[in-house]
Amino acid sequence: MASTSHYLTAVEIQHALEDGDLQAAREGIAALTEAMSRSDRRALRSQLIRLMAHIIKWETQPERRTRSWLVTIHGSRREIEDLCEDTPSLTRKVIEEELWPKCLSAALREAEDEMGVQAKRGELSWQAVFETEYHLPLDGEQPDL
Repeated sequence: MASTSHYLTAVEIQHALEDGDLQAAREGIAALTEAMSRSDRRALRSQLIRLMAHIIKWETQPERRTRSWLVTIHGSRREIEDLCEDTPSLTRKVIEEELWPKCLSAALREAEDEMGVQAKRGELSWQAVFETEYHLPLDGEQPDL
C-alpha cells in the first residue's frame, strides 16, 4: 500500500480487511503508523526550531523583545508538549539525542538571518528552551535586560 495520504491508506486498509486480506491490512497499518510518526517528527522539528530561534533572538536582542516573541515561545512549548503527549515515542531522549543538534543549527541560522547580527551564544540548554519563564515587564515595571 503506497497511498499519498493517511486517509487513502486507511481506506486501502479497510478494503483489505473487507476482502479478508489480513497480510495487506497489517502492512498498511505498519505503513500508516510509520508515516504518521514521520509527520509528527516533522511537526516537532518545526516547532523546536521556531522555539529555539525565538529564544536566541530573545537573548541576543533584549531591547527588541516583543509580546509576539513571548506568544511564540509559549505557543511553541505548548505545541511540543501536545505532540509529545499524542506521540509517546517522541521523548526527551529523542529530542536531545536525535533532533537537538540539527534543530539548533537551523534555529541559529534562522535567528541570525532575521536579526542581521550574530547570536550571543551558539548553545541552548534544555532549561533555557523548556523551563525558563520568559516574560516582559508589566506597565510601570523596569525591563530585565
